Amino acid sequence: MKVTSGLVEQHIHGAFGYDFMTCTLDDVINVSRMLLKCGVTAFFPTIMTHDLSVIKKRIEIIKRAKSLSVKDGAEIAGIHLEGPFINKEKAGIHDKKYILPLDVNLYKQIDDEIIKIVTTAPELDINRDFISYLKSKEIKVSAGHCLCNNLNGVTQVTHLYNAMGAFTHRNGSTVVSALVNNKIYTEIIADSMHVSDDVLKITFKQKDTDKVLLISDALPLAHSDKKEMIFAGQKIYNKDNKLVNYENVFAGSSMLLCDIVKNLAEKQIVTFDVAIQAASLNQLKYHNLTNKLNVYWNDDYTINKTEII
Repeated sequence: MKVTSGLVEQHIHGAFGYDFMTCTLDDVINVSRMLLKCGVTAFFPTIMTHDLSVIKKRIEIIKRAKSLSVKDGAEIAGIHLEGPFINKEKAGIHDKKYILPLDVNLYKQIDDEIIKIVTTAPELDINRDFISYLKSKEIKVSAGHCLCNNLNGVTQVTHLYNAMGAFTHRNGSTVVSALVNNKIYTEIIADSMHVSDDVLKITFKQKDTDKVLLISDALPLAHSDKKEMIFAGQKIYNKDNKLVNYENVFAGSSMLLCDIVKNLAEKQIVTFDVAIQAASLNQLKYHNLTNKLNVYWNDDYTINKTEII
């Protein structure tokens, strides 16, 4: 049995049947308690593209949940705002009708100290005014749902390879820029569905290990017995653990970070220790978080128990 620090979910839309875009205050607290049992010491509820009034309401509910400081639950470390300030050409599952220009005055309508990460499209911020404002608020700026190859002012990229300028051997792209710039942190969904095993191996060889951030991008269907749910205004289906819409577009993952650690270690894509570094240690350092959890792992990389410290 191995003992590790707790995992950090910095990109998660929900789980256990709960959606952070629709759930109540009690639901958010229930998710935090269940995540702790899955080895998560801290998480960043991730808010999708929507009308600003809806986003503001979601922020208020999550902020209220954070203020309650539930001792037997994972810490709410902040909010990850994924949209609406993204590129329509790489919207993915996001509803294009709610996507907005990168306008500081629009952002100020939802501005709140609990927002810690913002996914945006840097190529649409010509003068870098939007990014500069976010950085002035000490927000981590993430290039995602974008087509940029200039990562100036960016801290990280959102789910590497997915919903961004793809790898090309002739011209620059978001993927190439992220891979060659080891100042940039890279989120990656290592569920072997969003990114193939061979590409995962290449990524871990190319990037400094301390700059890889494993994420789940989990949807409400993750760790739920439901086979379909409404998410981002459309029906999402669980097809052999792939969560897709009616057009077969990936909507997010059915795994949590504990499952992703198991997937990587079991397939020997990386060692268990490297997987834990990317799912826990890197993120604790990156976000300057204090770990509150010991996680006890069985030899088959499943969690035996968690212990609050």
